[in-house]
This record gives sequence, C-alpha cells and structure tokens, in this order.
Amino acid sequence: METFFTFLERRVDDSSSLLCIGLDPHIPDLKEPTAESALDFCLTLVKQTAPYAAAFKPNAAFFEVFGAEGWTALKQVIEAINAESNRLGSRIPIILDAKRGDIASTADAYAKSAFENLGVDCITLNPYLGKDSIDPFLQNSEKGVFLLCKTSNAGSMDLQNLLVMPMGSDSPMPLYLYVAQLAQQWNEKNNIGIVVGATHPQIMEMIRAAAPDLWFLSPGVGAQGGELELALKGWPAQRWQGNPPARLTRCGPRTKPRQSRRRITR
Repeated sequence: METFFTFLERRVDDSSSLLCIGLDPHIPDLKEPTAESALDFCLTLVKQTAPYAAAFKPNAAFFEVFGAEGWTALKQVIEAINAESNRLGSRIPIILDAKRGDIASTADAYAKSAFENLGVDCITLNPYLGKDSIDPFLQNSEKGVFLLCKTSNAGSMDLQNLLVMPMGSDSPMPLYLYVAQLAQQWNEKNNIGIVVGATHPQIMEMIRAAAPDLWFLSPGVGAQGGELELALKGWPAQRWQGNPPARLTRCGPRTKPRQSRRRITR
C-alpha cells in the first residue's frame, strides 16, 4: 500500500538526495515586497534545484503575509513543482511548512485546506494539543505529517527540554523524547515523521534511539549553524535501499544543493 513515506523514499532513490529545498521568500530577499516577486523568487529556485530535491517545503507564512494574492502565489508555486516533477519523470513531494495545531474540528479544516485545496503531500504540525489535533491529517496514508519534536531555534529549550513524567514511567524524560515516543506509537499508517533540528546533533542521536523507525526533517543546516556531516552522523548506508531510518535535510536558497547532495552521498 502506498504511503507518504514510500512515496518520499521513491523520490529519494530517484534523486539520490536527502535535500528538502525550503521555499522561504523573505521580503528582504525579494526585488520588491509583493506576492508577484515572491512567486518569481520561488519559481527560479524550483527550476534551479528540482533535480537535487528529495522534497520542496514552501513556508506558508511568507505567502500569507501578502494576503489573498500570496495564497494564489503559493498555489502557483505548487503547480510549478508539479510541472517540474512531470518534466523530470519523478514526482517530488511537497511539504507545507505551516506548523498547524488546533482542536479537532479546526484541524479538520486545516487538513482540507492543505491536502484538498492546495494539493500538498505533507504538512508540519505542532502536536502540543495531543493526538486528536493531528488525527484529521492522518486519515489518508498517502498524506503525511512532520510533528515538531526538537526545533532548531535557541528558544526550543524553554519548553522542549523540560522534564516530564509520562504515565506509567519510572523516571522523567525531556519533553522532546516523549514527543518522539508518541510519534512512534501513533505512526500506524507510515505517514508520521518528526522535526529534529540539525543544530542539536547529540540530541538527534537520543531521539533516533527513542524513535528508530521515523523520518526526520532536520532544519538548521547552514545559516542557523547546523553542520551537514554532524546531522547525518549515524545515518545508515542501507537507507539508499529504502530501509529506515533517514534524515531529510532542509536547505534554502543560500545553500548550494548540488554540493550538498555530493556531501550526503559520498
């Protein structure tokens, strides 16, 4: 049965890459502060990087800031990625970076917006509200989610490092480890991964031990200080034969995708 991660694994094999190309049209990087300029910025990036992309990750906020025109631009970016997929003969997964998190009825609307309206394949979610807040996103095994676990920002320590005592446990553990364990338990349809920042390589290893079967989406390589080699430490060579686990490394416009792919595969 096709699942989001069997789809992603197929693209990883086709592209010989684990690079997730971030589409973040920051206003200072644009020729002018408009939705049209954001669209042009992303279309150029998509065209230049598609052969090296295991996935694309447009950030919803940088389109929403332009209102309705920004939402239209986001849909056009998604259409352009699909066109590149057709040109390459290999479909490229699209992960919407939206970090949604709300009660079940609202979550259901968010899921329909992402998967039916925009037509993306996956979305980032905040699991803080619990299992019922992510259930609407899990119904179709071909659509995936990445749950925030240990993020790359410095402020992640404010909450994610707090010690918690799960029910039935004999000792406390960091909240990020508990989230990883829950994600592992909830992954019944092979469509849940977790976001683990590349800025915390030692913690990445701890989380991998807690969630050995899950895909990681690892932002933070480059501008935020994460190092690609450390992020991939302990990553098994058999990943190329389709066996978990794996780490999908996020890169943006300032990262050179061809060189990054070489460093991953060498």
